[in-house]
Amino acid sequence: MGRVGQLGKLIAALSVAALAALAPSAPVQAQDYPAKTVTLVVPYPPGGGVDVLARVVAERLSTLVGQQVIVDNRVGGSGLVGTRATIRSAPDGYTLFFGHTGSISINPFLYANAGFDPRKDFTPIGLFASMPVALLAHPSFPAKTIGEVVTLAKKEGGKFNIGTSAVGTGGYLSAELFKSITGVEATIVPYKGTAQLMNDLLGGHVPVAFGVLPPAMGNLGAGTLRGIAILDRQRFSLLPNVPTSHESGLPGFESVLHYGLLGPAGLPRPIVDKLNAALRQAAGSDEVKKRINNEGGDPLTSTPEEYAADIASEADKWGALIKKLNLKVE
Repeated sequence: MGRVGQLGKLIAALSVAALAALAPSAPVQAQDYPAKTVTLVVPYPPGGGVDVLARVVAERLSTLVGQQVIVDNRVGGSGLVGTRATIRSAPDGYTLFFGHTGSISINPFLYANAGFDPRKDFTPIGLFASMPVALLAHPSFPAKTIGEVVTLAKKEGGKFNIGTSAVGTGGYLSAELFKSITGVEATIVPYKGTAQLMNDLLGGHVPVAFGVLPPAMGNLGAGTLRGIAILDRQRFSLLPNVPTSHESGLPGFESVLHYGLLGPAGLPRPIVDKLNAALRQAAGSDEVKKRINNEGGDPLTSTPEEYAADIASEADKWGALIKKLNLKVE
């Protein structure tokens, strides 16, 4: 045998040995994961709704996966700083991201230089919670249903005001979606903060408002605010007497913020599966359900594929509306 043939045999043998050595590495990696502290990036300041839910996840995952999961608030650019930091991190499972519909499926279309594609730059792991937007009113407001609100708004035309949170938020886009679906010519009044919005709604300075439920739950319980509709297909567990938009005759009018766990693109499937199982177990406990309820949401679990489909669907929906409105934030 010539030297070339011997060299070929040697290379082949080395290749087989190398492959044999590598073969068990994937399952061992998944089995041993995590072997150190995991960072959970939250792109918003401490104390807000996203941060509170993320800390519930971090606490539960720490127990379930056997390593500490710490929250890292990467604040800036309305969530873009933390988002970009995550997608640039290594896909090894040690940098994860707690996102919601706003940061994942709205921001890429709202901001001119968002710098990421929600369908390509993340590995969805699983959903954890949902938080519906609601149509709220002062108890003295004459309209009791969405249909009556539409009738009243069309009668008043552009003089009818709708209060919302800041431009580009779930509440604001819900109001724009409402106008688009119903054809009303109402005026949207965006507020910088939800506290001011609630104050003006309580004071009768705006007749109705679209917003998430946490800032309003106390007043809804006290009867100083009234829920006209939950913008979802199913009723909210803490407000069982408030009908949904679907029940009220607007089946296409849905606005629900979904919260979930993600990693950077390329996260190995065994790690994804392990984290998804832990996330489902966490969301299934009565204590966690109560804590999610306290934040104005309900537990919501999914497979990684279902979460990916949700991200894409929400991106299509809100992206089309933002494009139609020619809405861009620098």
